[in-house]
Amino acid sequence: MRTRVFGVDFSGAVDAGRKIWIASGTVENDVLLVDSCRRGDRLPNSTIERDVCLDALRRLVASERSAIFGLDFPFGLPRDLVGGRTWEEVVALVAQQVNAEAFRSFCVRASPGREVRRVTDRQARTPFSPYNVRVFRQTYHGIAGLLAPLIRSGLASILPMQCPDDRRAWILEVCPASTLKALGLYRPYKGRSDRCRAMRRAIVETLERIGPLRIADGTCRTMMLEDDGGDALDSVVAALGVCRTLRSLSAAPTSDPAYAVEGYVYV
Repeated sequence: MRTRVFGVDFSGAVDAGRKIWIASGTVENDVLLVDSCRRGDRLPNSTIERDVCLDALRRLVASERSAIFGLDFPFGLPRDLVGGRTWEEVVALVAQQVNAEAFRSFCVRASPGREVRRVTDRQARTPFSPYNVRVFRQTYHGIAGLLAPLIRSGLASILPMQCPDDRRAWILEVCPASTLKALGLYRPYKGRSDRCRAMRRAIVETLERIGPLRIADGTCRTMMLEDDGGDALDSVVAALGVCRTLRSLSAAPTSDPAYAVEGYVYV
């Protein structure tokens, strides 16, 4: 079983380096020991500019061949939008769109009058459809700017759509909100108010008390509590979502054939 884990709270914003957060840690006896939490622009040779930051993130994935990454953006689209395409063909289709707006326009044209969700979105209780107005940039830039280049270069295995390769990093789709819901800990925690800050502290302290999380770095703890957007905390919860599923990764989820095309959220 792999024990090195990364959680990435993703962003498709122009200044994504300010908004992407990466947490890392090691799993010991089903407990995630967090040892780092940093913004995307703190990666080697990264900046706040989206394309530069995504280049740095791809290099991180390529360099961590024995690790598992949990990334917080939709890896696919509902089958109703893409006909009989395979998941790899859907990735190529998204990457062919000239920008995020063109991607959303394609999705809206393919589903006139309604916003379609994936099977895994309903099951994992994710907040939005992959092309919802609040998340379509994450979906587009995550697939086109991160997954597609990694697949073309053979630098990662994207589970469960691809078989895990021991020579490459493994990548899972995660959703911090879904993981917190599964743990019964989802409460409003994003914001500058004292109430939101207190809720972030309560979430961290509860996770440590009930057992699946330990934070080895005091600076990391401070960032999780003080980051008003909740992105630092989300990156740690993304890593925790990976930790919670490690023992079941040897068997791909098979309860619905949609997963092979639409993707699957690990919570």
